[in-house]
Amino acid sequence: MSTALVMIVRDEARCIGRCLASARPWVDEMIVLDTGSTDATPALAAAAGARVERFAWIDDFAAARNAALDASGADWNLVLDADEWLLDGGASLRGLPAAGGFLGTLEMLNQFDTAHGPQASVDTLPRLLPRGVRYAGRIHEQPATALPRRRTALRVAHDGYRADALAAKQGRNLRLLERAVAQSPRDPYLRYQLGKDLAVYERFDAACEQLTRALQDCPPGARYRHDLVVRTIFALKKCGRHAEAVQLAEREMARWQDSPDFHFALGDLLLDWAACEPARAGELLPMVEAAWRRCLEIGERPELDGAVRGRGSHLAAANLAILCDGTGRPDDARRLRALAAATAR
Repeated sequence: MSTALVMIVRDEARCIGRCLASARPWVDEMIVLDTGSTDATPALAAAAGARVERFAWIDDFAAARNAALDASGADWNLVLDADEWLLDGGASLRGLPAAGGFLGTLEMLNQFDTAHGPQASVDTLPRLLPRGVRYAGRIHEQPATALPRRRTALRVAHDGYRADALAAKQGRNLRLLERAVAQSPRDPYLRYQLGKDLAVYERFDAACEQLTRALQDCPPGARYRHDLVVRTIFALKKCGRHAEAVQLAEREMARWQDSPDFHFALGDLLLDWAACEPARAGELLPMVEAAWRRCLEIGERPELDGAVRGRGSHLAAANLAILCDGTGRPDDARRLRALAAATAR
């Protein structure tokens, strides 16, 4: 049984060394497919012990992924991007079966910046591929296989959503996403990804159009539906479409009763509506409080797609403390601030 780290990269001198160093102790080979770097990425990769191959970029991520996989003869391939790095679970790669039979999923911690400081969301992604599995999809490519998925002990961090990284790659994927949606206009996953990209760069009107259309065609059981619903509520709020967002929340409420992210977004939406229409504050503020208290009742649910760490603990408690301060309940506010401090550790 052999394992390989398989990557596609371009101009990743900032972070490629970190990624390779994190995986090097656990794999038999590291393969880096460079798609046209103009910085020191290839030299840094080679110095770190990777085998560097070249690929002429053709606006197709699956084609590049597959070319990198073609360069590997390993029984198992761990697929990472340069702005990702292995946090723990690497030892589990030594115990993989020689035969495939499943896709291994890992926990991805996506770091991002907010006005209140850095936060992290969690995704579960199929990134451990047995020999022979290949990708499909020009962008936001996915393994093209019916193999079942099995959770592994692998945990990976990703800082590509931090403010400086986003600024550096702004617009990089937009053209490909727009092209993919034009070719497959009824594909809800592609519209979800396009809406997410637009929202990240605060183009909320355009994001709302894509996210709401994605919801129309999204299967009820799709894993990404949780993140799609939460993001759509937020985007509608940013566009001042409060009533529409509330209607969406009411339609989805039964499905996400046990999601702190859903109730956190709902409380945030209702508070913004109260701020925009102060005459409705008396009606809305109790619902805001109920939504955030529900977050604390549920607790953290990191297994939900796109779950943000803290929405079931310190972030909800901190918001409730501010609300209690503003409504003349200093003792409640003090207790909630203590809870926020304790659960943020």
